[in-house]
Amino acid sequence: MAAVFRLSSVCHRGVKPLFYRSTLLGRPLALPLKDQESPYLLSARIHASQNLDAASGSTAASLHWTGERVVSLWLLALLPAGYFLPGAVVDYSLAAALTLHGHWGIGQVLTDYVHGDTKIKMANAGLFLLSTVTFAGLCYFNYNDVGICKAVALLWSK
Repeated sequence: MAAVFRLSSVCHRGVKPLFYRSTLLGRPLALPLKDQESPYLLSARIHASQNLDAASGSTAASLHWTGERVVSLWLLALLPAGYFLPGAVVDYSLAAALTLHGHWGIGQVLTDYVHGDTKIKMANAGLFLLSTVTFAGLCYFNYNDVGICKAVALLWSK
């Protein structure tokens, strides 16, 4: 409660708007003006910018989201499999899943925080290079050394 009181003293709005205000959940009120036929929004809200590839449709975004969830579940299944059944199949599956999961995660960070056409292109090129080197390094480690599963087991044993 002290933190809420301290927050309210900084915001100068009091505690009530902090908890009882539903502006984040409500829709903007639209009323037509007398001189215009188009509706005028009466509230100032933060609007997300339109997706850069909005022409691709929502099906591609939905499939990408589903793919991210499948890879996450795949990783959750591979971790116990790597402990109980270490082998080449699990090692290479972990290499692919970890690289893809990291690529998509860092890609989302770049989408959120990198702005400007040139900077976005450079960041994406760097991300593809990093992901390629990561996957190649993990495959090299799996082929020429003990593999991911046994390496983690060796780290835990000491």
